[in-house]
Amino acid sequence: MSLESIYEAVLTGNAKAAAADTESALDAGTSAADILHNACIPAMTEVGRLFEIGEKFVPEMLIAARAMQAALEILRPELVEAEVEAVGKVVIGTVAGDLHDIGKNLVGMMLEGAGFEIIDLGTDVKPAEFVAAVQEHEPDLVGMSALLTTTMTSISKTIDALTEAGVRDQVKVIIGGAPVTQAFADQVGADGYAEGAGGATRVAKALLGVK
Repeated sequence: MSLESIYEAVLTGNAKAAAADTESALDAGTSAADILHNACIPAMTEVGRLFEIGEKFVPEMLIAARAMQAALEILRPELVEAEVEAVGKVVIGTVAGDLHDIGKNLVGMMLEGAGFEIIDLGTDVKPAEFVAAVQEHEPDLVGMSALLTTTMTSISKTIDALTEAGVRDQVKVIIGGAPVTQAFADQVGADGYAEGAGGATRVAKALLGVK
């Protein structure tokens, strides 16, 4: 199968076709890295662009992300074997007191689709848990999500905890969620703010200097 067919399957959210076409491409001798960088990542980049201009919506992004995940499940062992490096490592989580995970999950899937390695801490993540994850995994980025106005303070508490632990300078912090704004990001000292999942990928790449 051609890279174009994998691209179209991911773009249109056809998980079954994405998996089958990825298998076929590998069987035909196409490298996993080629499939990732020339089909999956471009497709998810286009999904993010269409979302940002209002031509795709959250349900469509989720469907496309699941199709990309279906392809990645097949590619992952091949990528590991070929020692294809991720473009960066990201620890993500919804902050303490907040149990919302759809936005955070979507950001994680979009970032993985863009070639990042994701460590997902889940929801209601305490500041100390973010600190421990940074110490253990040594990520390039920490992504925090808050969907409630009342839990936005957990973002600033987490950034303070990273500072107190002496690891704040080791990572870039990107934040997002319905009540979060650029002004709030500036106020709490975050390195980046993303309004949506498509924007999160763009901001993450910009912060790390990834094209």
